[in-house]
Amino acid sequence: MFKFIPIAMVLVLAGCATPRHQPMPDDPFYAPVLPEDRNEPIVPNGSLFQAQYADALYSDIKARRLGDIITVMLQEQTTASKSAAAETSKAANAELGAPQVFGRPITINGNPLSASFGGDRDFSGDGAADQSNSLTGQITVTVIKVLPNGNLIVRGEKWMKINTGDEYIRLTGMLRPQDISADNMVPSTRVANARIEYSGTGSLAQVQEPGWLTRFFNSSYWPL
Repeated sequence: MFKFIPIAMVLVLAGCATPRHQPMPDDPFYAPVLPEDRNEPIVPNGSLFQAQYADALYSDIKARRLGDIITVMLQEQTTASKSAAAETSKAANAELGAPQVFGRPITINGNPLSASFGGDRDFSGDGAADQSNSLTGQITVTVIKVLPNGNLIVRGEKWMKINTGDEYIRLTGMLRPQDISADNMVPSTRVANARIEYSGTGSLAQVQEPGWLTRFFNSSYWPL
């Protein structure tokens, strides 16, 4: 029976080390939503000018419809700092007098019985943490939904093949048409409920991750 114990331990460790989901290009969730065809009949009139393909001189070219394209300027920068310190101390002392029998103290070899005890307890701890993140760049997304109040739900991804791995940026969120500039761009700080994911796949990304056994010993499953 003992020879099955190592096998059982390996199975338990393998079960605790669930592999991370690997993102793939052309994810249907991030696929652009194409606008529906209007199916307007085109009546040939013999002219080179066709009204259905023309834009007015003063027309607004900012994205506002389903399937329109918007460029998001990534301007994310966060800085956090935290420190804490705590000190506690406690001291206790107690003495027991000599017990008496018939009004006389009990003695041993002429010495009266007595007891005393005391204790001290001290604790001191401090900690500090600093973190800063920065992300700059651009990503072009498409409008996947127009809300009744005019706000736009946008979503998109960008993949780049670099050496032996892939780098990708994904973004989803909601923005106001008023925040879109004249050149059809909007800063990421204006995107509400933003979900920005920047990571990579391949051998370069894998070597930066700990192995499944290391993840087990660093997880909450390890009692120490």
